[in-house]
Amino acid sequence: MSEPKVLVILLAGGEGKRMLPLTADRAKPAVPFGGSYRIIDFVLSNFANSRYLKIVVLTQYKSHSLDRHISATWRFSSLLGNYVTPVPAQMRHGPHWFAGSADAIYQNLNLIGDETPDIVCVFGADHIYRMDVRQMVDHHVFTGAGVTVAAIPVSLEAAKSFGVIESGRGSRIKAFHEKSTNPPTMAGDPTRCLASMGNYVFTTETLVDIVTPAGQDDAYTDVGAHIIPALTASGVAHVYDFSTNVVPGQHDRELGYWRDVGTIDSYFDANMDLLSPLPVFDLYNPKWPVFTNHDPLPPAKVSRGENGEMSFVDGSLLCAGSIVSGGHVERSIASPGVRVHHDAEVTDSILFPGVRIGAGACVRRCIIDKNVQVPPGAQVGFDRAADADRFTVSDHGIVVIEKDFSTW
Repeated sequence: MSEPKVLVILLAGGEGKRMLPLTADRAKPAVPFGGSYRIIDFVLSNFANSRYLKIVVLTQYKSHSLDRHISATWRFSSLLGNYVTPVPAQMRHGPHWFAGSADAIYQNLNLIGDETPDIVCVFGADHIYRMDVRQMVDHHVFTGAGVTVAAIPVSLEAAKSFGVIESGRGSRIKAFHEKSTNPPTMAGDPTRCLASMGNYVFTTETLVDIVTPAGQDDAYTDVGAHIIPALTASGVAHVYDFSTNVVPGQHDRELGYWRDVGTIDSYFDANMDLLSPLPVFDLYNPKWPVFTNHDPLPPAKVSRGENGEMSFVDGSLLCAGSIVSGGHVERSIASPGVRVHHDAEVTDSILFPGVRIGAGACVRRCIIDKNVQVPPGAQVGFDRAADADRFTVSDHGIVVIEKDFSTW
C-alpha cells in the first residue's frame, strides 16, 4: 500500500482559564515552557520529526503571540508544498466563534477539501510529550479504523478530567466516557483508567461526515464529548496504546511520558520534571529534537557578584542571555535574559524571559511572568496569606506573578 497523504490539524483555540494569569494575554499553547520553548513547540516538533509537514493550527482566543511565534519559527520549504499555518476563526458558516473542537473542524472543512488528504491527524496543541506519529498512523491504517484515539493510563482521580476509554476486542473501543465523575477503571487495575490524550487520527471521509451536521438539532460541537462517542457507537473507533510508541534516542524511563499542562500546578510539575539528574522527560535528545526560535543572545553566564559574592547554581536550566552574578539558583528555570543579582535566592521556581531578581531577594516555588522586576530584599513564596493578597496562589501553593507586575 502506498503511504497515505496526511494533513495535520492542531487545536489551539481554547481559553486556558485554569492557567490564569499566565493566559491573561496569550493563548495557552504560547505559554513559555522549559525556558527556551513554547508549549506548542512540542507537538509541532513531533510532527516535524515524524515528517508530517502539512500543518494548520486553529486559533481563536488571544492568539497574537501564538501567531507571531509560529510565523517567526515554523517555516518549512514551500517548494515541496509543506507549511505550518495559523488559521483564526473565519466565521465561514455564520457570525459566531468556534462552539467547540468539532465545530472548529467543521468551520474549516475547506482546508481539508483543498488538501484532499487520506488521513487527518487532529491533535491538541498544549501537551508535553514525544511521539512518533507515524506509528499511530500505521496502527490506524492496519486496523481499518474510522478514528484512532491515543490513550495512556492515569490515576482514577485524574481520569475525571479526561475522556476515559473502555477497551473492547482487539483495539476496538467498547465505550467512551467524557469527563465522567465515576470513570470505569482498567481491567485488572482498579486504581487506574485508560484516558484519551486528545490526539486523534481520522480517516478523512469519517471525519468530514461526522462533523457535518445533517440538521440544526444534531450538530456535534466537541470531539471528545460528541464525535468519539458517536463513532464508538458505530463501531469504527479504535484505541492506540501510547506506551508502545518508541522514539529514537529515548530512554526507557521516558516511555509513555505525557503531561497535560492545563493547570498552574500541572504546568509547574511538568517543568520540574526537566530538572532531575535522570529526567523522565529529557530535552537533550539529538535524535528527536524540540525545535523553537532562538534569539541571537550570548551564552548564559555565572559569575561572582559585584563585591565578590559567590554564585551557586544546581539542578537548574540557564537559558541563553541569562546571568547569575553572586546569586543562588537551585532547582529552577531561568529563561532567556533573566538576571539574578548578588545574594538573591531562587529555589524551585520558573523565571520567564526578562525577569530581574534584585540583590538579596528570595523567591521560592514561584512562576514569574515576563519582565517582572523583583525588588532587592523582597520575599515571595514564604507567607501564603501575604502572597495571596498580591498574587495568584495555586491549590498546591505555587505563587504566580503576572506579566509586567510592578506594584510591590
